[in-house]
Amino acid sequence: MARTVVVKVGTSSITDDEGVVDRALVAKLCDEVAVLRSDDIRVVVVTSGAIAAGLPALGMGGDRRPRDSVTLQAVSAVGQGNLIGTYQEALGRHELVAGQVLLAPLDFFVRAQYLHARGTLMRLLELGVVPVVNENDAIADDEIRFGDNDRIAALVAHLVEADLLVLLTDTPGLFTADPRLDSGASLIEEIIEIDHEMERLAGGTGSTRGSGGMASKLAAAKIAAWSGVPSVIADAKREGVIVDAVAGTPGVGTVVRAREGRLGARRLWIAFAVGSSGQVSVDAGARRALEERRVSLLPAGVIGVDGRFEAGAAVEVVDPDGTVFAKGIVRHDAAQLRTIQGSRTSELPDGVSHEVIHADDLVVLPR
Repeated sequence: MARTVVVKVGTSSITDDEGVVDRALVAKLCDEVAVLRSDDIRVVVVTSGAIAAGLPALGMGGDRRPRDSVTLQAVSAVGQGNLIGTYQEALGRHELVAGQVLLAPLDFFVRAQYLHARGTLMRLLELGVVPVVNENDAIADDEIRFGDNDRIAALVAHLVEADLLVLLTDTPGLFTADPRLDSGASLIEEIIEIDHEMERLAGGTGSTRGSGGMASKLAAAKIAAWSGVPSVIADAKREGVIVDAVAGTPGVGTVVRAREGRLGARRLWIAFAVGSSGQVSVDAGARRALEERRVSLLPAGVIGVDGRFEAGAAVEVVDPDGTVFAKGIVRHDAAQLRTIQGSRTSELPDGVSHEVIHADDLVVLPR
């Protein structure tokens, strides 16, 4: 049985139609957390809902919900206190202590911040605390535009070396078709490998209260799988859903198996959690070298540049056929890279980096 579990719950699973935090739904979640804690299973809760919880207080609930990111960030600052207070009250009824942890994307990307975050979470677990994690919406940049915590939950699962990631949503799991449109759709109970067909089935975004959908859950499960953590995607309203997921009860949801290999945190971030700003095309020889020897990408192997990006951006690496096979953090902006593509190292101007993408910043993607 799993000894450390990360449970992610979305906005729509803990709020009503007006965006008000539903204490009964939070209490149900915390009741199940208490059952696991009584069996000495450590639990981290990753929760959405700060923005939705702040909307009513500012008279912005329902159809009045703002769309611009700056206002949403401000609203989250109002809602976060109410959200964590509800968790503290619900867990307190079981004599459990909740510890609020607010994370931002760079906490997983900058090594020093990653180690600090990991140290804090691990110590909280050692103290018997239930960490309640949320994205730091009030200061987040890229992540606020995605509006969900699914990927952060997957990265937290890697960070605390979890044995299981439970992704709670408003459906029983991934179906063979949209059950709202196809009465013959059936639940996919197990996924060995997430492929393009699975991603197609996942579809688009979710409800108006939480913009994460099944596609986001599947993307998070993929991150977890590549960090060696299995996942369960299940219905938050199912009675005993978390306990059943941990126990491996058949039919509890869609189980996504972990891969045998385990990517490090930085490579996980590059591969799955940061968006691509462009593409760098390489010749066949460069592809072989990157895949077989895991070396840095040099200008000599570059045959094309697509997009407008700055140094430090994430880019996809494609072969002559246009197949994406790697992703990395580029050391040149697009304009400069176009001027030096195909050049040997000895031909580069002074002061120009000899590497397009350093080996430490490059990930060969799963096929």
